[in-house]
This record gives sequence, C-alpha cells and structure tokens, in this order.
Amino acid sequence: MAEEERALLGSPGGDDGGGGAGAAGAPRALPAVCDPRRLPHRLLVLALMCFLGFGSYFCYDNPAALQTQVQRDMKVNTAQFMALYAWYSWPNVVLCFFGGFLIDRVFGIRFGTIIFSIFVCVGQIIFALGALLNTFWLMDMGRFIFGIGGESLAVAQNTYAVSWFKGKELNLVFGLQLSMARIGSTVNMNIMGWIYSRVQDLLGYTGPSTLGLTLMIGGITCLFSLTCALILAYLDKRAEKLLCKEQGKTGEVIKLTDVKDFSLSLWLIFVICVCYYAAVFPFIGLGKVFFIEKFNFSSQEASAINSIVYIISAPMSPVFGLLVDKLGKNIIWVLCAVITTLASHIMLAFTFWNPWIAMCLLGVAYSLLACALWPMVAFVVPEHQLGTAYGFMQSIQNLGLAIIAIAAGMILDTRGYLFLEVFFSACVCLSLIAVVMLYFVNHLTGGDLNWSAKKREKLQKVAATEAEEQERLRRQNEDDLAKLRPKADDFSLRNKYLSKLGAQLLDNYSSYLSTMVHRSVLK
Repeated sequence: MAEEERALLGSPGGDDGGGGAGAAGAPRALPAVCDPRRLPHRLLVLALMCFLGFGSYFCYDNPAALQTQVQRDMKVNTAQFMALYAWYSWPNVVLCFFGGFLIDRVFGIRFGTIIFSIFVCVGQIIFALGALLNTFWLMDMGRFIFGIGGESLAVAQNTYAVSWFKGKELNLVFGLQLSMARIGSTVNMNIMGWIYSRVQDLLGYTGPSTLGLTLMIGGITCLFSLTCALILAYLDKRAEKLLCKEQGKTGEVIKLTDVKDFSLSLWLIFVICVCYYAAVFPFIGLGKVFFIEKFNFSSQEASAINSIVYIISAPMSPVFGLLVDKLGKNIIWVLCAVITTLASHIMLAFTFWNPWIAMCLLGVAYSLLACALWPMVAFVVPEHQLGTAYGFMQSIQNLGLAIIAIAAGMILDTRGYLFLEVFFSACVCLSLIAVVMLYFVNHLTGGDLNWSAKKREKLQKVAATEAEEQERLRRQNEDDLAKLRPKADDFSLRNKYLSKLGAQLLDNYSSYLSTMVHRSVLK
C-alpha cells in the first residue's frame, strides 16, 4: 500500500538529481484500472456496485418463478404461498427507518454492506433448507432473514454510489443500478423453471428435495453478490487511504417526530405509492399461473410474459428519468402511469386479448411512475426531513405489500382470478383518486409538484439570487456594526495587562475610566 501511495501521489524528491539512480528510484505510475481517480477503475467499482444487488433481486422473486412447484411440492395453498412475500416485507416495516442509521453510526458502509449481504445469503440458504426438509415454516423464516438484508443492502448500494460518483454522473449510476436489479429479476423469472426441470431429470422425481436443490442453486447468485461486497469493501478502503477521502455515509437523519409536520400532499403521495405497488408486485408474484390457466400458455411462455414488466423497466427507467427531469409536470406523468396501469388490469380481467399488450403497457407505466413519483417527496418536504419521509414511505409500502400479498392469496383461494383482478383494479382506482386529489391540493396551495422543469429552474435561480443578496446584506450589516463599535483604548489595554499580572482592580474601574476617556474625546 505504501508503494501504491507513492505511485499515486508522486515522490517529493523525484525531480532531484538527474542520473540513472534518480530514474531507477522514481515510483511507477499506477495502471489506470488500479488508480481510483481514473475512469477504468471507477467503471470497475460501478460494475461491482451493480452486481451487489443482483443476487438479492434474483432470489426475491424465486417464489414467483416457481409458484406451481412450491405449491405442489410443499402442499400449500395460495395464501400460504403469498406469505413468503409477506415475511420478506415485515422486517422492512421497521428497518427502513434504521438502515441508514446502522450504516452511518454502527457498522460503516463497508462492514454494513458485508453484513447485509450475509443476511441475504443466510436467508436464501435457510429458505432452500426449508424446502429440502419439507418444513414450510423454515422457508418462512428464511424469507424473513432474507428481508432483513435485502432492503438495507439497497440502501448500502446507494450510499456507495453517492460516495464514488457525484453530480450528473449520479443519475446515470442510479439508473444503471436499477436496470441491473431488473435484469436480475428477469433472469430469475426465465431460468428458475428450467433449473428445476434439470434437477428433476437428475434426481428422477419431483418433490421437496428437487425444490430445495433448485433454490440452493439460485442462492449461488447471493454468494456472487457477497463476493462483490468483499471486493468493493477492499477497493473502497484502498481508495480511502490513497485519496484521503472519508468513508461514505447515507446522510439520512430520521426523526419520527417529523411525521406530525407532514403535509397533506405528502400523505397523498404515500397513498399513491401503497395502492399502486400493491397492484403490481403481488400480481407479478401470482402472474405465472394466471397466464397458464386463463390464456393456456406453457410454463416457459408464462414466465416470459410475467417478466416483461422488469424487462421493459431495465432500459426505460433511465430514459423516463431523463424525460421527467427535462419536462417536469410530475403529477401529470403519475396520472398517465396510473391510468395506463388501470387499463392493463381491466384488459387482463375482462378480455381475452393477447396479454402481451396489457403487460407491455404495465411495464411502461411501472417505469414511468417510479421516475415521477419518488422525486416528488423532495419537493414537498424540507431537506432535514427527507430521511424520515423516505423511510416512512418505504415502511408503509412494505406494510401494504405484506397485507395485500396475504389478502391476494386468500382471494385467489376463495374467489378465483377474476375477483383478484377486480381487487387489483380497485387498488389502482384508489391510487387514481389520490392522484386527482393531489393535483387539486397542489393547485390550491400553490405547490410546485406540477411545475414545468423550466419554471422550476427559473424560480430556483431567483431563490438562489435572493439568498445571495440576503447573505451580502447580512455581511454588510456586520461590517457596519463593526465600524460603529468603540475601539479599544489605552486604559482598557492597560487594565487587561494588569489583570494578567494578577493585579486587583475595582469592579467599576475599567468602565469608569473608559467612560471618562470617551467623554473627553467627544468634547
């Protein structure tokens, strides 16, 4: 490491002495891929950041990719199957508030990332062991442990991004991370069924053992992400020493007392978030069997169409993010996304049209809403309350997903897919009502949620100019006050000197003499 520091920072005496000895003793420059300041090294770090969450997102939807196999091999109904998603969400109802605190104050970004990656790996292994041992409650426990690490690992991933990339690069980095997450979900949807078939051919039968081995193979992706966490921790520690930079922090400040100050607009954003995502993620969790039963798709075709939402989201999220940044009008974009999602569910519920149309529309709407909804929180909340607002939003989102997942399973067991789609459509309708209310509340209160990007930028410049003017006037007032203060006179200086020597002075001696001198000057 010392040699690397000399290579990076240069030798202070490298220019002295010209001869061969000086040239031989000069440190060699680091290769570009090893220099934390160079683009190749930062691209390596970016790749590790993206793959950091690949295993988590891959294994999150393992149940959806293997719904038929899980229900058949473990002999559980749909409500019990959907509880696997609920158990993932339960710990994150609380951990969303404390993930950033644990990273900033307890573990640090490097150690915290490794710990959360270990939780993901251990949770997936216990989940697979539950299947191997034909013990469904153990599978639930595995999903609970998996959930402890999953969401907090995403926080750590974002913290690393902020630490290594700044300014305009950051939006692109976040987009690439989201795209890699969606690729992980897509690969899972399309490959886990095939892995199950190969394991079945190897063992010669279906059952809990086949399911458990399949899930264990899927867990290899979690080990891969853990390896990325270890390498990333080493590179970040190395860069900290070479560049003398601080370890990354989330910057989140969580104060639960801030909840009482949340505006009506923010609460409506929360309602939109919960009701919308409740109609997307649980539907994807149950979608594979839905397409098999209603549209007579094969298992492979059903997996492909069920993953199209994530496939579309991977490239479109950065594109829509740029579009919303350039045009503004966030509420209008959210309204378009919600209406499109409602149309998709209605088509899936009441028609036999090719479901690729509805699912492609759902994928576009899902990508658009994420880019337009989440940034709105920053427009209605002061900066010091952002950590609390986003933590609360993620918390109630996980609470809603946990409850809706169980409710969706119960509805499917008792009423069937038509009632389930009506239920999802009702959730989207509630989200639509909340969007319309948000539009009018924002309009009546003079909010900036639906401003164009040009208007927002113009007003931000005006606000920045006013802030600079106020700062200039404040400094000018301080200078004027400083000029009006009476200067220290000879008596005051003499008294300070005597006080340092330990001389005893009368309490009113200094003020009396100073007053006399001041009066004589005025005369």
